[in-house]
Amino acid sequence: MDEVREKKQEIRNEISTFFDSLSREVLQENTRIIENRLFEFANFLESKIVMLYVNAENEVATDSIVKRAYEFGKIVVLPTFNIAKSTMKPMKVDNLDKDLIVGPRKILEPNPAKCKVVPLDCIDIAIVPGIAMDEKGGRIGSGDGYYDRLIPELPMTTRKVGLVLEGQLVPQVPMESHDKHVDIIITEKRVIYKI
Repeated sequence: MDEVREKKQEIRNEISTFFDSLSREVLQENTRIIENRLFEFANFLESKIVMLYVNAENEVATDSIVKRAYEFGKIVVLPTFNIAKSTMKPMKVDNLDKDLIVGPRKILEPNPAKCKVVPLDCIDIAIVPGIAMDEKGGRIGSGDGYYDRLIPELPMTTRKVGLVLEGQLVPQVPMESHDKHVDIIITEKRVIYKI
């Protein structure tokens, strides 16, 4: 078990180095391509209630994706985190400027005083962050297991889509029994359907 965790940490360090090596222009351009692929993706276009994320370090940036989702008439759901309980709740966000606060992970998240919890079975598509992924849908996140606990709770019909740069793809993510896969991965070069 420790060996798997060590390997995951090695991969996180490699991805951090990869992000540091990218120029701002290349990063922005590739992120824009991923965003455009997402907005051409039938499962995304057909969905009404979309769970997105506010990116942390070494994850595909989503600020433009979230704003654009509103333009497409989507109901936007973002996660709020409870570090003490290691849980995450999806909450509907109506106004990005007024409904977000800095959460315990030092990134913006819904303000529970202004946002309502959305039942998981209402979410049509879940856009899942990752620091690294493989072509089979294996993913490495921050290491806190929030999405590994969330993914099995989502209905089978809810598409779980990972967004990563091509350089975040690794040959094989070392998986533990609690680790969960995404169904589809979108990079700046392709859309990968897990088989």
